[in-house]
Amino acid sequence: MSKHMYSTANLTDKELKEQGNRMFSLRKYDDAINCYTKAIIKNPDVAQYFTNRALCHLKLMRWDQACTDCRRALDMDTSSIKGHFFLGEALVEQENYDEAIKHLQRALDLAKEQKLNFGDDIASALRAARKKRFSVLEEKRIAQEIELQSYLNRLIREDKENQLAKLGEEEGDTEVAEDKAREIEEKCEVYTNELNSLFMKVDERRRKREVPDYLCGKISFEILQEPVITPSGITYEKKDIEEHLQRVGHFDPVTRVKLTQDQLIPNFAMKEVVDSFLQENEWALDY
Repeated sequence: MSKHMYSTANLTDKELKEQGNRMFSLRKYDDAINCYTKAIIKNPDVAQYFTNRALCHLKLMRWDQACTDCRRALDMDTSSIKGHFFLGEALVEQENYDEAIKHLQRALDLAKEQKLNFGDDIASALRAARKKRFSVLEEKRIAQEIELQSYLNRLIREDKENQLAKLGEEEGDTEVAEDKAREIEEKCEVYTNELNSLFMKVDERRRKREVPDYLCGKISFEILQEPVITPSGITYEKKDIEEHLQRVGHFDPVTRVKLTQDQLIPNFAMKEVVDSFLQENEWALDY
């Protein structure tokens, strides 16, 4: 045991938590876990002790333990931002993207409701989780399309062979049979070429699956949901520019020109462009 831990026996749960925080700041995560565990033993009804310990487990890449502590914290306090945030991060590492996104989104919503500033940490984790889920879904779609293409090609070949076999049984005239066989072969080749050309176009479209920069906000770089335009002519996501004005200062982040919230005007033209893009590219909703 570390020499830092010798005096913990007579400490209160709050003092143990403070000692755990000191150990955490020194990156002594196992020692911090020890302190938080002792605090939990003395007072098991404080959600923060569990989220503090969960963060240590995250630092040590112990995803299961982090999940367990976060779930225990959320059982006590369903509105724990850190409980949802850390659980989301651990679930991403476990590749459980759907549940991770649910908890990260909840953490983001709670942070806004409670007016607590986590910077871009939660939003950034949410974007990363969505992109990872999108990549996994893309890989699955590609595998399914390759399997479908192979299956359809095989059906065309089998149909050709069946027609040729039937022709051999029915046709007595060799010349007529050869003409019909050639016709069957040519038709099969046309179908095969058209099919493979169709899948090639699908593949090309998939490779171009990127949201154009002009459809994304200049601060979060996410696709615009509620675009507003400034007097400088720059379009931003409404919530991002409002947060910038409140937290950073009253100026346009790109042009640095003085800007106040009442100068923001809804950009309906851009909203129409974004909506049109999303209708034609539903995949972007998961991007």
